[in-house]
Amino acid sequence: MKKRPGIALLLTLLLATTLPAASGKKAEPWCALHLLGFTSDSSLIRLESQLPALAEAGVNMLILEVDYNFDYQSHPELCGTGQPITRAGAKWLTTACRRHNIELVPQFQCFGHQSWAGTTYALLTRYPEFDLTPGAYPGNQGIYCREWDPLNPAVHAMIFDLLDELIKAFDADMIHVGMDEVFLIGDSLSPSTLGKNPASVFAGAVNDLYEHIVKKRDKGMMMWGDRLIDGEKYNLGEWEASKNGTAAAIDSIPKDIIICDWHYEPREEYPSLPLFIDKGFRVLPTSWKKIEAVRAFINYSQALNHPDMLGHLFTIWSSKQDSLALYPPLAQFGRQVRAGAMPAAHSPGAVNAPALR
Repeated sequence: MKKRPGIALLLTLLLATTLPAASGKKAEPWCALHLLGFTSDSSLIRLESQLPALAEAGVNMLILEVDYNFDYQSHPELCGTGQPITRAGAKWLTTACRRHNIELVPQFQCFGHQSWAGTTYALLTRYPEFDLTPGAYPGNQGIYCREWDPLNPAVHAMIFDLLDELIKAFDADMIHVGMDEVFLIGDSLSPSTLGKNPASVFAGAVNDLYEHIVKKRDKGMMMWGDRLIDGEKYNLGEWEASKNGTAAAIDSIPKDIIICDWHYEPREEYPSLPLFIDKGFRVLPTSWKKIEAVRAFINYSQALNHPDMLGHLFTIWSSKQDSLALYPPLAQFGRQVRAGAMPAAHSPGAVNAPALR
């Protein structure tokens, strides 16, 4: 009996009969969707089947969080799954996205988010000496997530290899590097950063990534913005803003980094948006699941009427893989974001948005 071809071979054969569509920078607003849980070639096939509906819902950008779920050749020990995304799978999905005029941006969570609950991810499992708090917090108890040590040059040398593989595999014009919710800089159990300026450490990590991605590889770089917002000045809490000294890094990193500014609650105003724009950044406002919060955030950002406001990023933050186009915030507001039209119904944010230069 003949063996059935593997998924990688099937994808390679499909690619041979597929004509890629042209891809380029979009003049229209970005209507982006962030995705978790698509961590194998078979899951990418399921995602491909949803692309027509996503395009109809207004989506013209997907940010696919890959992390350690890829068949890395430079450091195969850092592949954290038995059925990872392959190079053939990445190329096949990229081609499929281009047919639907959707830009595919891979994401690799850098610095923070190196664990979740009791599970430590591949880098710090294989190389515990790269941990920012080596040997501390057994079972990840007492911390939010583990973080790697950005002051150890061996860490970024290894991570750059992984980023290069993702950029090549997805033929990516941009890559998202995460960088959110970093809390352990200067921790008493962090020998490399204890006593150091958190803003300097954080800026150094951002600048190292920028030097490799933008300067060396000539690609765009996206990151989350929460660690660049002063939580003592802006009443946004310690998650959406920084209360651990990293915010001053905003003045020490390149301004052509795209900031994904996430806020999930309804507010009268979102002061981080004019903050980032006044500092010279391009911004992609980012929401989650609360409809009124999404409406208020979109209205506020669009009322700023600034060319550096790129559109909107919808996040799901679950491994849900079916009927993505029916995700309520996207289904309700996606087409309006794509068209640059404000969502209907009153939103205080649309009234109170300040004038910008």
